[in-house]
Amino acid sequence: MKIYKPTMKQLIKKIHTSCLWAKVWKNRELTWRLTEREILSRYKGSILGWVWTFIYPIGMLATYTIVFTQIYKAKWGINAQGTDFEFAINLFAGLIVFNLVAEVATKAPNLIIQNPNYVKKVIFPLEILSITTVLASIFHAITSVGVLLALEAYANHGQLPTTLVLLPFVWLPLILGCIAMALILSAIGVYIRDIGQIAGILVSVLLFLSPVFYPVSAVPEKLRSITQLNPIAAVIEETRKVTVSNKKPSKDYFINGTIGGIMGCEIAYLMFKKLRGGFGDVI
Repeated sequence: MKIYKPTMKQLIKKIHTSCLWAKVWKNRELTWRLTEREILSRYKGSILGWVWTFIYPIGMLATYTIVFTQIYKAKWGINAQGTDFEFAINLFAGLIVFNLVAEVATKAPNLIIQNPNYVKKVIFPLEILSITTVLASIFHAITSVGVLLALEAYANHGQLPTTLVLLPFVWLPLILGCIAMALILSAIGVYIRDIGQIAGILVSVLLFLSPVFYPVSAVPEKLRSITQLNPIAAVIEETRKVTVSNKKPSKDYFINGTIGGIMGCEIAYLMFKKLRGGFGDVI
């Protein structure tokens, strides 16, 4: 009995076709066009258009700052010291990260359901819909970072942290995690339509369980271990380091987060491919 032994070229080709990043690179032009369409369609037909990209984060920042500093008299840190600007800057830095995750989590469950025509096209790479959603969310997050920097420049007389250049490294694990989450939720959402409602509830709960309105140091010691289980808590703290505190991010966070994010994406992609076979029957 002859045993089949694939050649090295065949093995490389098989690995290449089963890798998420190879798929994205192969369809990079399509991914870019769909991302562009996703961003433009958000404000299509509106009078102010792109201006809404700035109005929304500014409105949220103003609302949260007034409520927490003027009504609840909240200050930033354990010792309840600091100005309203300090509170607003730290709050907004955390809110940017949370909004990115929340946008992906609420959109992902309906990605495949809302695009039934793509499911019927065998050659269409459905997995890039998740990539497109994450890229569009990153665009809006970067816009919010611009608002954050403007606020910091005003509060600090034009000075900005030099560690800002390290923000892409801090967000790399976050982006990888969002891609993995989008792949899983979009695939499961086809079979379990309740996932969209569940994701919405969990996002609301996550807002208050994440260190958005408070630093991790303000959490009681007995509850801090629970807070650390939150997947975005570390991202928020590391984001504040480089955008507000002018501190370098943790090397362990970057290395472990990036490796974990890459592995998570590949596992999520394998799961997506496994479930994709039944999309057409369900939709």
